[in-house]
Amino acid sequence: MIREERYHNTHLPMAEPEGVDFNVALKNHLLFTTIDDALVAALSSKWLIESSNHLNKIDFKGRVMILDDVSYDLLHNKYLEAKTDKEIASMKDERDENVDEEELSLEEFLRTSSDILTSEESAPIIKFVNALFYQAVKKKVSDIHIETHENRGEVRFRSDGILFKNADMDRKVMDLVISRIKIVSNLDISEKRLPQDGRTQVRIAGENVDIRVSVLPTFYGERVVMRILMQGDRIPELVELGFNEDMVKRFEKVLHSSHGIILVTGPTGSGKTTTLHSFLQYVASPEKNIITVEDPVEYKAANINQIQVNEKVGLTFASALRSILRQDPDTIMIGEIRDEETAQIAVRAALTGHLVFSTLHTNSAAATLTRLSDMGIEPFLISSSLLGVLAQRLVRKLCPHCKEEDEMAESYVDEYGLPANAVIYKAVGCSECGYSGYSGREALGELLIMDDGLKILLKTTTNEVDIRHYSTAQGLRTIPMQLREVLLKGETSLDEAIRIGLHENA
Repeated sequence: MIREERYHNTHLPMAEPEGVDFNVALKNHLLFTTIDDALVAALSSKWLIESSNHLNKIDFKGRVMILDDVSYDLLHNKYLEAKTDKEIASMKDERDENVDEEELSLEEFLRTSSDILTSEESAPIIKFVNALFYQAVKKKVSDIHIETHENRGEVRFRSDGILFKNADMDRKVMDLVISRIKIVSNLDISEKRLPQDGRTQVRIAGENVDIRVSVLPTFYGERVVMRILMQGDRIPELVELGFNEDMVKRFEKVLHSSHGIILVTGPTGSGKTTTLHSFLQYVASPEKNIITVEDPVEYKAANINQIQVNEKVGLTFASALRSILRQDPDTIMIGEIRDEETAQIAVRAALTGHLVFSTLHTNSAAATLTRLSDMGIEPFLISSSLLGVLAQRLVRKLCPHCKEEDEMAESYVDEYGLPANAVIYKAVGCSECGYSGYSGREALGELLIMDDGLKILLKTTTNEVDIRHYSTAQGLRTIPMQLREVLLKGETSLDEAIRIGLHENA
């Protein structure tokens, strides 16, 4: 007879009693932990019959406790992570085994929506791809690159904007992995000559993970890039974006406007979409109708209406935007202004009383006005519709545990306008930062506000240099200026500052 005790503790450690099969116990929802150095069997009321039956079979003599749902789920996730980590550790040996495509039963597995951490499939290729997705999510990776070379394959992850190697693969295994990913994404596995784009969705530890897939034929074979989009991610508030307090106050002032365009610019991966969604949540209220058109939808928000671009059926940014204007919107978010038509409609929407958010790929706030002019927007329309432009970057911060003082060459002093006696630091790498030398990223942004002086200037010129000189005279702190500040504070390295844009004209 099992004596049961109810228990709540969200920080329980894992335990593996001798003679107990780890995987079989997990399959029967039976977990083990230690409380006050004593071994305890942990059960859930949801799986009481299965776990109790298995517990009786293994003749366990210790204490038995029924955990509340939160405590059980947290301990269960630790077991799932340990199970997947063991599979990853054994992956090298399994990749050398002979595996044929029929044994993999790919299609049946890929068409299910079950959590990949609890899949019972055992084929090495299936386990490898599962582990790939799991590792990417665990390490907060933004992209997975799978590349085919002459004699081998390679997997690389992009984290904090930088690619690093994750694994090497045999060519034979490589082809099977790419075929599996194609089926996941509903792509043609027999087509190896043309580029293909697809997407899939999996669940990892209760989180929805949307994966955008691009397959490209190269000289030695196909190359796959997968963008990881965590749909369960919480949209950060303005103060959580990483900008300084003064910048946040300036954001809030602009966002109180009832109509006009607010643009966020920067290279790919600089956090533009996150900033836009944070802006949307700031202005959102039950009295407002907010509609977005995105490619893809990266954050799912319950209080706004989101449209996914689908160019195959003619649903482009421009066509969706035209339809949105007939939906009585208060606020509109356009994922990206890519062409003249989208720019013209966005300006028209702003002039007719709508608040419009969007992004552009430019290097600075001043360059954005020049780019709009190049896209056919008249300067007087820019000055009357544009509220402000935020150019932003994400710069990696040095790991505080291992950074070391760096020697600076004299040529850098002159080239980047740094003080001759400046003390700067360099990345080294340790176990705390995964031997990258960096830990986390900091947001930098230059916010250009459309004021009366700038409106007068636009009557005579849209030249980027003239606009930048005027803005800096009015107190605008450019990205290079801010990079110099974080470099001299010892928060980042010279290499990282140069990579982000220290060399750009200030």
